[in-house]
Amino acid sequence: MSNNRLKRKKFFDRLLIKNRLIILNEDTFEEIFSFKLNIMSVFVSLSLGAIFLISITTVLIAFTPLREFIPGYSSSKLKRDATVLALKSDSLSSALKKNELYIKSIQKVLNGDLEYAKFNKDSILSSNDNTSEPVDLSPSTKEKELRERVNKEEKLDAKSQKGDSKKKAR
Repeated sequence: MSNNRLKRKKFFDRLLIKNRLIILNEDTFEEIFSFKLNIMSVFVSLSLGAIFLISITTVLIAFTPLREFIPGYSSSKLKRDATVLALKSDSLSSALKKNELYIKSIQKVLNGDLEYAKFNKDSILSSNDNTSEPVDLSPSTKEKELRERVNKEEKLDAKSQKGDSKKKAR
């Protein structure tokens, strides 16, 4: 146990021993710079420098247009253009379907499958739009029961609040 303490103490003592870093001119042996350092201060300064460098890099990439150069990130203009093109393609596909229905109906008339008097372009276009099924929006029996229960609870709460306000007024 004491051996481990001695090793730890020696290690911490080594961290705090002052060392001198000297930069000399090789030809004249003239001293250019001289620093007094210990291992702990070097370690702390290098760690803080690395954290600072990483944080500055992260901020630059996150909040500037530099992020567009990283694979996987796309520009906001590209996203906007993609949504506009998707909307245009949807509208063009629906217009194409309408035109195909119109051409098919004209072919039927030209082939003699339909009578000309019964043909109407608006009826063809409206038949394409009415393909969705109607939705039943009437409340179910469970929903009606829930509504009745909630109404009763609200009436009871309102009555109890009126009774409390009358007691406070006395």
